[in-house]
Amino acid sequence: MTDRLTLQDPRNQYPQPPFPKQPQPAPGIAAQMDPTPDHGEESYVGSGKLKGRKALITGGDSGIGRAAAIAYAREGADVAIAYLPSEEEDARAVIALIEAEGRKAVALPGDVMEEGWCRQLVEDAVSGLGGLDILVVNAGRQQFRDDVLAVSSADFDRTMKINLYALHWIAQAAVPHLPAGASVITTASIQAYDPSAILLDYATTKAGIVAYTKALAKQLIEKGIRANVVAPGPFWTVLQSTGGQPQEKVTTFGAQSQFGRPGQPVEIAPVYVLLASQEGSYITGEVYGVTGGAGIA
Repeated sequence: MTDRLTLQDPRNQYPQPPFPKQPQPAPGIAAQMDPTPDHGEESYVGSGKLKGRKALITGGDSGIGRAAAIAYAREGADVAIAYLPSEEEDARAVIALIEAEGRKAVALPGDVMEEGWCRQLVEDAVSGLGGLDILVVNAGRQQFRDDVLAVSSADFDRTMKINLYALHWIAQAAVPHLPAGASVITTASIQAYDPSAILLDYATTKAGIVAYTKALAKQLIEKGIRANVVAPGPFWTVLQSTGGQPQEKVTTFGAQSQFGRPGQPVEIAPVYVLLASQEGSYITGEVYGVTGGAGIA
C-alpha cells in the first residue's frame, strides 16, 4: 500500500465494497475481519505531540479506540486501555504496539456495564500510569433491530449502560484526577444526527453523548479542562460484523459515503490526537464529524 500520507486520491486509498459476509459473535476480533482494518499498526507516524502525557481509552482493543491508542503511543503518551476480557487477543496486540514505542501500557480488562468497575478502572489507570490527563470514553454497543417491537428492555438497558451510563460513571471518577490542560474526548456517531431506522437505541445514546459532553465541557473549562466529541460515520470496525449491521449491509458498508468506501480507523486517529494535544488548546464543547462527506456534525 502507498504511504498513507503520500498525495493520492482518497477514494482509492483503502478497500472499497463489496466485502464478504463475515458474521462474528460480539464483541468480535478485529484480526478476523476481511479486509483487515488499518488501525495504524504500520501506517501511523507520530511527531511527539503527546510527549509525557497519560491516557485512558475505553474500547482500546479494536476499532477507533485501538487506532487512538496506537497514535497516542506514537505521539509519546503512556496509554491504558479498557476492554472486555473476551477481547484479550486484540488487547494483547495493542499492548505490544504501545510497548514497542517505549511507552508504558496498562491493560484493564472488565465490563463497563458495571458501575463499580468503571470507577475502579479509573483508579487502576491512574495508579498504573502515574496520573491521568487524557480520557477517551469510546467503548460502545451497537446491535441492529428491524422493528421497535424487537428492541427488548434488556437490549435497551444494555445499550444505555454501555454507551451512556458508563460515560457518566467514568467521567465522575476521572475528573478529580484531571489537571488543568487535560482533555476529555467522547465518541458519538453520525447516528446522533441522522439515525438509521434499525439503530433506535444506539442512535439515542449517541445523541445523549453529544449533549452530555457539551454540558460537561461548560463545567470543566472552569477547571482548565477541555471536553469534545468525535462523531464518526461509516468506519470499518468489528462493531459492524458482530451484529451492528445486517450481513447484507456489511457487504456494501461505506458504499453510500462520498468516498464510496468506509473509513479506516487510522484515518480518524489524527482527530483524537488533535483534541488530546495542546494544539487543540482553544477547542472545547465541539463535535468533530468524520463522516465521509455527510456534511453533518
